[in-house]
Amino acid sequence: MRESVSRRGFLRLGAATAAGVVASSALAACGGGSAAPAAKAQGLTIKLPTYTPPAGTLTPDLPGSPTGVPEGYFTYPDKLFRAVAKPPMSGGTVKIAVQTFLPPPPGRAENPAWQEVEKRLGGTADVQAVSSDDWPTKFNTMVAGGTLPDMFTYIQSQGVNNLPAFAASQCTDLTALLGGDAVKEYPNLAAIPQVFWKQGIVGGKLYGIPIPRNMVGGLGFYRADMFAKAGVTDLSQISDMDRLFELLKEVTRPKDNQWGVLTMVGGVYGLSIFSQLFGAPNAWRLENGRLVHAIETEEYKAAVEYVRKLREAGVIYPGSEGFDGLKRKNEFNSGHAAMVYDGLPAYLGPTGYLQTSKKIDPTADPRPLTPVGPKAKAFLNNIVVSITMLKKSDEQRAKELLRVADFFASPFGSEEYTLFNYGLEGTDHTRDAKGAPVLTEQGGRDTAVPWKFVAAPTQALFDSSSKEAVKIMHDAISKMIAVGVEDPTVGLYSPANENKYESLYTMRTDRVTSIVAGRAPLSDLDKLVKDWRAQGGDQARAEFEEALKQSPKAG
Repeated sequence: MRESVSRRGFLRLGAATAAGVVASSALAACGGGSAAPAAKAQGLTIKLPTYTPPAGTLTPDLPGSPTGVPEGYFTYPDKLFRAVAKPPMSGGTVKIAVQTFLPPPPGRAENPAWQEVEKRLGGTADVQAVSSDDWPTKFNTMVAGGTLPDMFTYIQSQGVNNLPAFAASQCTDLTALLGGDAVKEYPNLAAIPQVFWKQGIVGGKLYGIPIPRNMVGGLGFYRADMFAKAGVTDLSQISDMDRLFELLKEVTRPKDNQWGVLTMVGGVYGLSIFSQLFGAPNAWRLENGRLVHAIETEEYKAAVEYVRKLREAGVIYPGSEGFDGLKRKNEFNSGHAAMVYDGLPAYLGPTGYLQTSKKIDPTADPRPLTPVGPKAKAFLNNIVVSITMLKKSDEQRAKELLRVADFFASPFGSEEYTLFNYGLEGTDHTRDAKGAPVLTEQGGRDTAVPWKFVAAPTQALFDSSSKEAVKIMHDAISKMIAVGVEDPTVGLYSPANENKYESLYTMRTDRVTSIVAGRAPLSDLDKLVKDWRAQGGDQARAEFEEALKQSPKAG
């Protein structure tokens, strides 16, 4: 999700350090000399891993698809299956560094779930679980100090400049090991559709194992109960963006502390939502062999103008651009806004939007917003949360690490998946009346080891508290993927885009925010496009177009 990354996510190690000074010995060992390979545009030319659906596992209540629609389950399986027949390691240690969004877990000695993971792994797992806030600094320290572990998280906006040089010198090329039918040696990895693997391509080769998400970040959530009071009982009744504008004005009642839209954190008001509803490109659009960036399109300009009109009409909750995520969620759940942006995963579970809103008001009906109007699209911008890269090693070690990744990619309903997410039954979790695992207090701590960010299966939809919630989410994601728009540059490499991304992103965000906030006229969007092109946008476009020419499916 590059377009929604916050500024604090930008902490990158210079190419000279990452791929030159630190990597010089590795390059020399590979016959590459002491200088990093020159960065150049790279197309998508490799054979991606062949998708092979898992055999003999579970039958979902709601089917998934190779295009990324997730499987849905109404109940947790009573009888678990084993996804990995034998331990992937035969002794030894695997060193792992991975980001986490949870408090630090108990160490191995105090963590029976960790001990069971190692028993099934067949070796020792030394895990550095680093908080998401600290991860950029930690990663860059490891690179600069030459202390990369066997397996590590890589996040594009928090990594290195000249990524192809870094990957070539420091990481294992997985192209031959996983490309085509070779992936079938690792059945759980083979069950990951190709759309996710494209995210792991670096400089024309496969270096990353994807950590899948549900394809779409979504359009946020809306209060169906508030819409219904304003006369809209189904989103299909919103025929166009003018009708949506009228609806949001209708639900805006400042005297009742109620507004139409809460703004985004780290974005431009609600622009991400409305860019999709107006049909703007997902970063880039390919038109007759030429790339056009979103900010150059009439659809994007219309979305900016629309959001500015919403603000001028008083529809946007005043000051909500300064709210943190928790306050935004609470204000929405309390009925003080009819729309809010947040990622789709935030809907399900005991702390999700559905359950927390109903604790405040049992009649609340929050739902994922799906595309409305004739031009609406959905950005395929939440395909992975990160990729996992392997430190450069010989083929035997690389295959062992891929078996480790296959182990952690065990699917929903397996013994391994249940262990990673719920720990040991009786110690870390118990089963409720419906058979769903419920974490104990100890389980909440033991399962904080971020195994699911080492490798992972495609995400299944499951919510022990609500069968209806699973149906709602599955339907919403299906509708969004049906009109999903991919960034055509995914899997391609442009040095200018890599090195100038931060400055171009910041320039766009700051200046479009000024336009929407009324500090600058709408006409300044034309000046922004001109400056963006001159300061690196045109160079990135030319490099991406060259990369497309190298790609068999270009156009």
